[in-house]
Amino acid sequence: MASGVTRALLDAHLHTWHRATNPQPWIDPTTMAAIDRDFSMAQAGEVIAAHGGVGGVVVQAINSHRETIDLLAAASARDGLAVVGWVDLTGDVAAQVDALRGAPGGDALVGIRHLVHLEPDDAWLLRADVARGLEALASAGLPFDLVVRPWQLRAAAQVARAHPGVLLVLEHLGKPPITSPELVRWTTELQALAGHDNVVAKVSGLTLEDDWGSWTAERLRPVLDHALETFGPDRLMFGSDWPLVELTGGYGPWKDAYLSLTGDLSPAEQAALDSGTARRAYSL
Repeated sequence: MASGVTRALLDAHLHTWHRATNPQPWIDPTTMAAIDRDFSMAQAGEVIAAHGGVGGVVVQAINSHRETIDLLAAASARDGLAVVGWVDLTGDVAAQVDALRGAPGGDALVGIRHLVHLEPDDAWLLRADVARGLEALASAGLPFDLVVRPWQLRAAAQVARAHPGVLLVLEHLGKPPITSPELVRWTTELQALAGHDNVVAKVSGLTLEDDWGSWTAERLRPVLDHALETFGPDRLMFGSDWPLVELTGGYGPWKDAYLSLTGDLSPAEQAALDSGTARRAYSL
């Protein structure tokens, strides 16, 4: 990276929540004390600005129509923030998307996510009713954010192959098990998924897959290098996973690690990772 050049990041993965209206039962107050509170859209904008960012994508945290409506309304008051919301993929997706787009702040809707990694059926993505829902998303011009565990990457690749018109956004690089021998399997499965041109991926959440208190940029390097080799910079995007990143030291240390790990890329490659891929994937 050229000396003195400031890289402006578009943060493709943040969360906000107000637990009185949208409970977050997954937050463990013992192990997740740093995020055991509410986080607002205003705070998301502030943390982006504090780190020199140029915008962000706030992603749903629970499978809830109400939460998505609230996120859209909150985003409407904040310049530069977009929303990946939720619809029931097994229902009338077109009608649900129309309702969201017609709600206050509906113009901020740029994608859809379902918490696939929490489904007890690892083949949930392969269900016929889900397949119809994914095709409806493509017809609506919306990508689908994929949050999956490493052992679900194979099903994700099957979905990518079966639905070439659906843009899939893999979150957190498929959650590589950095401290486990299972990382070898992740390496193979990620390469297979990356073989489908309709898949892009977020370089986000990686510190959460390492030891929360002792992670290092160098331990993350093999994972990011593999993603760069398989996807290429033009299909990768930066994300902070704020506020969850507060569990592993905060936004600043992760951003610094990301900038260091991608510092040897060309300016064009950095631009793709920093903002270009996200702008293209989410039509920002």
